Amino acid sequence: HRLDFWPDSVGGIGRLRGRYVGAALSNGNVALLVNMARNAGLAWDCVLSAELTRRYKPEPDVYLTAAALLGLEPHEVMMVAAHNNDLRAAQRVGFRTAFVLRATEYGEGQDKDLEADPSVDVAAADFNDLADKLIGATHDRIEQ
Repeated sequence: HRLDFWPDSVGGIGRLRGRYVGAALSNGNVALLVNMARNAGLAWDCVLSAELTRRYKPEPDVYLTAAALLGLEPHEVMMVAAHNNDLRAAQRVGFRTAFVLRATEYGEGQDKDLEADPSVDVAAADFNDLADKLIGATHDRIEQ
């Protein structure tokens, strides 16, 4: 499993992991996710798959099981994705959400998910931008 990854992922996710637990949650199987992470150099704290629930996103059980496995309440979790439908499903179970733009996620000529749904908590151009926004937001809250 040597799929391409987004070049901002390693640095941005690494910065976020300095402050937050970083976990992948995908409909892909665990073996695929582990191999992709190793190939890309993504240092996740945990790799979670819908395979564990035998259901698939956007089923609520997938998100709720992920939170439970991490020992977190849904409101303590932020789902980060490039797919607005995934983020809306995560919101419905109480997750906070962040949209990261991937303008060619579906290939050239992509016509959906080119901007964040207005309901997301944070919208970012890439993972570095997301890290800037979240780490800055946390720092600002601590300083007040």
